[in-house]
Amino acid sequence: MEVRRTAPVKLIVPDERRDDLHESARQFLHCANRAAEFCWDENSYTNCITANTTARDALYTELREETDLTANLVQEAIRRAVQATKGCVERWKQGKRVSQPEFTSWSVVYDKRSATFYRNRISLSTVNGRVECDFELPADSPTPYERYVLSEDYEFRASTLQYDEATDEFSFHITTRKYDTDSDEESEVSEDTEHQTVLGIDLGVNSLAVASTGTFWQGDDYDHWCREFEKRRGEMQQRGTQAAHNALLRLGKREEAWRKQYIHTVANEIVTEAVEHGCDVIVFEDLTDIRERLPQAKWHHIWAFRRLFEYVEYKAPERAVTAKQVAPNHTSQRCSRTDCGFTHEANRDGEHFHCQKCGYKVNADYNAAKNIGLRYARKRQHRLRSSPKSRSGDAPVDVRINGGMLNDKSHRPVAGD
Repeated sequence: MEVRRTAPVKLIVPDERRDDLHESARQFLHCANRAAEFCWDENSYTNCITANTTARDALYTELREETDLTANLVQEAIRRAVQATKGCVERWKQGKRVSQPEFTSWSVVYDKRSATFYRNRISLSTVNGRVECDFELPADSPTPYERYVLSEDYEFRASTLQYDEATDEFSFHITTRKYDTDSDEESEVSEDTEHQTVLGIDLGVNSLAVASTGTFWQGDDYDHWCREFEKRRGEMQQRGTQAAHNALLRLGKREEAWRKQYIHTVANEIVTEAVEHGCDVIVFEDLTDIRERLPQAKWHHIWAFRRLFEYVEYKAPERAVTAKQVAPNHTSQRCSRTDCGFTHEANRDGEHFHCQKCGYKVNADYNAAKNIGLRYARKRQHRLRSSPKSRSGDAPVDVRINGGMLNDKSHRPVAGD
């Protein structure tokens, strides 16, 4: 069985080379979006290009001429677009709503030719030659970098360079793999049988995010400024002058930067919430059909939901936390009391949850956040128990709630629960 592990490492980038990385990311995203446009056919999924060789043969020479990227980076950009198109085609076949993949988040994918490792530094290809960056490693040993990247058991795979606008820091998320000679079941659970504590996160329109600990990230401020930007855009569009057009472009850049900064802040706070409550896993609902589940959500809500998970997913490992997703089915309609679990659409009325069976009353989003955490816990317990090789089929999984814990076996009531 193939086992994959990711080690996030902060990079110390020379000041004079930071612009080279930013320009490399811009050109990389340009290539990925050009490839996605080539691969996509809005009329039929049968016409979409899902073969990497087909896209590469058609685009490689052209993209090399259009950019200053090295050959390997161009190929990785094309590969990213093809993989995204494949995922969309699979959902399209299932009757789900999809659209052409679009890449907007700052990232560059490196393979083992465009990224060369030394023990405490890395050499990366850019649009202006290679840049060498030192690693900023935590004091605790062994670090994930030492356990996986420096290990002879794991081999380097394509990895991702990320940039955090909120902190103005670069990080490299190094993906490694090894082939386990044991059975699939034993490999799957061997490193996943210890006690885990989970933080459930529910996403919504009124409350941008709600944690199972009872912490709310309200969406009022986010909605207010999105409306303000929209109002300003409308005013500029009505003028119709070249000056107004230029101002509109500048406003668009400011709005995008503001929204990214806002979501970065929320993502950082969610990760901190997990760390402060001793959580090992942050669990979100699967966002695949989020448009259908939240028809009242506007485009900027959907954008925020997707970016929030994406940011948490790459920020969390830096603090020894992982991010997961679970199916969202009925999490807003199910009673989170583990001695009840009654599920009915009448249980939820807007922001209010009132179980029609046991009478439990609570904020609906908080109830959903607990259910998301519980779903992950039950899924993990089931996987461990069904594995004949598992040494600890009863390894506990607790969901962190407001002042206490909750799991699929027991519920420890707390004030405000």
